[in-house]
Amino acid sequence: MKKAFIQLHIAVFLAGFTAILGKLILLNEGMLVWYRLLITIFVLGIWMMYKKQLELIAGMDILKIAGVGLILALHWVTFYGSVKYANVSVALVCFSATGFFTALFEPLFLRKPIVWVELGLGLLAMVGIYIIFDFHPHFKTGILFGILSAMGSAIFPVMNKQLLIRFTPKTLTLYELSGGLLALTLLLPFYLAYFPAAYYIPTINDWGWLLVLAVLCTLVSLDLQLNALKKISAFTANLTYNLEPVYGIILAFILFGESKMLHPGFFIGLALILLAIVLQMLMLYWRSRGKGKSESSGDKL
Repeated sequence: MKKAFIQLHIAVFLAGFTAILGKLILLNEGMLVWYRLLITIFVLGIWMMYKKQLELIAGMDILKIAGVGLILALHWVTFYGSVKYANVSVALVCFSATGFFTALFEPLFLRKPIVWVELGLGLLAMVGIYIIFDFHPHFKTGILFGILSAMGSAIFPVMNKQLLIRFTPKTLTLYELSGGLLALTLLLPFYLAYFPAAYYIPTINDWGWLLVLAVLCTLVSLDLQLNALKKISAFTANLTYNLEPVYGIILAFILFGESKMLHPGFFIGLALILLAIVLQMLMLYWRSRGKGKSESSGDKL
């Protein structure tokens, strides 16, 4: 169990580190994601062929999976756009709006009743983002990118949930990333017309960080997460992933000194978002305890 907790926290730390890499890789965000997808697909495909885990999927299913892959690709593009047009800390704070959009979209897509408490906590995080926007209007484009990224982050797992019932995570990941790469290749010329790139071929420095991003922060992180989930509940994993923005912001403060560049309004907004995260964690904890007690009572009967 201890090993599983360590694996999970390393996976969360690596997820938070992706924002740092978005700053270190100087490519335009669209090109960055295109190369990330390309490298990840190549490495994962070779690995699955070596392990004889490669599976063929029927045509109609491929279209559905490719659609989810497009959502993932756009989520990544807007996330790195937020990093580049604002900074790492602002991008990760905007990412915290995922809770609000999940509370909104999940009932819509899965035809479930709205959980008003979750929606309220999501709104609290949105108020925090608004305060940051009000104090940092020069980050307008980055904040808008960050909110779009949070929307993509909320839609992706909702759409992915049904597919995971039928396909293994690695197979699904390979096909989703491949669909995302194909769709992004078609959309990239239009995107670059509005957000032009300074250059298109990665530098040696870019290649190094892209390999870290694709292999360590994508494939290794996914593998650690899946191994941890064999011993740890999905509930515990979801709670732990709330630490992702926290890890990333701390790293940004240490590596880039971003705390010195931010107005006090940022920290007021961040405090509200952290409050929303803590309240959400407590709510999920008490809900889990209540469910456990009711199941125990049922066993006794």
